[in-house]
Amino acid sequence: MNTEVLHIEVAAGGAGQPALPAKLQFPMESVGYSAKEFVLSGVAAAYAPPDGTALSENGQWGVTKCSNEAYVTRAVVYRPLDAEAFNGTVIVEWMNVTSGSDSSPVWIYTHNELIREGYVLISLSAQAAGVESTKAMDKKRYARLLHPGDIYSYDIFSQVGRAVRNQAEILLGGLSPKRIMGAGESQSAYRLVTYVNAIHLLSPVYEGYLLQSRPEKGAPLNTRDDVSGSTEVRSDLGVPVLIFQTETDVNAVTRQVDTATYRLWEVAGTAHFDAYGGGLGLMDTGDGEGAVRALQALRNPPDNVFGFIRCDKAINTGPMSFVLNAAVHALNEWIKTGLPPSSVQTLQATDFTLYNPSFVRDEFGNARGGIRTPFVDVPLAALAGTGNTGNQEFCLFFGTTEPFTPAELINLYSTQEGFLAKWNKAVEAAVESGVIRPADAKSLIDAAFSLKVL
Repeated sequence: MNTEVLHIEVAAGGAGQPALPAKLQFPMESVGYSAKEFVLSGVAAAYAPPDGTALSENGQWGVTKCSNEAYVTRAVVYRPLDAEAFNGTVIVEWMNVTSGSDSSPVWIYTHNELIREGYVLISLSAQAAGVESTKAMDKKRYARLLHPGDIYSYDIFSQVGRAVRNQAEILLGGLSPKRIMGAGESQSAYRLVTYVNAIHLLSPVYEGYLLQSRPEKGAPLNTRDDVSGSTEVRSDLGVPVLIFQTETDVNAVTRQVDTATYRLWEVAGTAHFDAYGGGLGLMDTGDGEGAVRALQALRNPPDNVFGFIRCDKAINTGPMSFVLNAAVHALNEWIKTGLPPSSVQTLQATDFTLYNPSFVRDEFGNARGGIRTPFVDVPLAALAGTGNTGNQEFCLFFGTTEPFTPAELINLYSTQEGFLAKWNKAVEAAVESGVIRPADAKSLIDAAFSLKVL
């Protein structure tokens, strides 16, 4: 096997489809896309800092290769069926393994934007937990998969990114990529902080990064304690990095000064994981019904995720998916033009307790500051990224929704027409500021018109 050219073949056998515990619940062909799974094999390197060198908090890390091991992993490629619909951008998502198995939250949350704009997204099993759980889910299909350990995950991520360009004929069905960005959510963003700081400058593969819900620290590079403190994104990276933080995720470390290559988006009314990611989004084909369900959930929020993780309070039904769509667009334009999106205000935080920060809140219970949307500026509920509990420890990530009473809504808006006028104005303001996409704005306006508020 060659470390520069991967062996790539279409996955086959077993159940006949990719093993993913949470995936979109409609055929890709119905929205003009395909989903094809590949098995990729090669030899990956591990990296370590030179002896006696600490990995500093500023992220400017120097590392060298220290060992090599063979691997066999899998990736699911989502791409347009019509080659002319491809916009030239490929996103490689480092799949999340917090649950012990692979998930692709960036794809779940942003698939509407990616499909209507013609992106390719590749969901990559970069880590050992994902590979092992995948093998357990379909022993026949994945018998060959092999992961030597997470210290090799960084080079696996690099090699698959290079294959996007160098082996596009098989991996992309002949599409010609113009831009490649790396993306990951939560635990994956934790890994990507380390990738960006330690690996990117060795041999740049990705032209930008979307880090969604990143914690204060970076992940271990080679040993469990080699990244011991808070970790900034290095300032000399040379490519755009957009950090997307919900209320749950807000921390002091990510509040680096905006530069020509760094932007931070903190979004009011959002939680680390919410009703969209936990079920509503899986059925969203982009026909506008997803926005209808999102607004209905503000009035009648669920208390569970995927129907079995139940919490003590109704979970967050905020605007994360809509703003994350805009973040993808903003990063893509930034890569294309070299012009960063405008800086935005941070949330008015008063405390940075891990996954339980505190904020100045308005008279309705919604956080002040941050990226503003009609969900918090023309509210139907108090939305928070904190405050939930339950038998499952994951509930702390799901935030809360407290719908307003009929009397509160009458006091706020007087009439249905009064609500619609304010809602539509707030939607238009969000589009103007670049935090809601025009297509989503239309869906949100149409959904509000169909919703009986008063």
